[in-house]
Amino acid sequence: MFLFISGPEIFVVMLIVVMLFGADKIPEIAKGLGKGMRQLKDATNDIKREINESAEKQGIGADFKNIKKEINQVKDNISDISKPIKKELTDVVKDQGIDTNFTKDIKKEVNKVKDDIDEITSPIKRSF
Repeated sequence: MFLFISGPEIFVVMLIVVMLFGADKIPEIAKGLGKGMRQLKDATNDIKREINESAEKQGIGADFKNIKKEINQVKDNISDISKPIKKELTDVVKDQGIDTNFTKDIKKEVNKVKDDIDEITSPIKRSF
């Protein structure tokens, strides 16, 4: 969960920092925090690089890219198939004077399939 800090809250935090450490220590504290954040970022980048290198050595990276490509093709195919079906159903419903509530059920099922595909592919998307 992300915390969003507004202007007054930042002011209160800065006031407390000044009271605890004094104005002359703030540049040192800021420098230390910046250095720590940089080291953390470098460490995470190193971990990501090593994971990607080991995945490439094992041939996993290419497989994930191919899987992602295939999944996107399946999504496109579902959309391509569902558009004419939806149009045909809409025409039939209009011609027959049928209640349109069942189309909402069909739409829910199509969206459920899309959500399932997104849920399955989300770990793959995060890794690349």
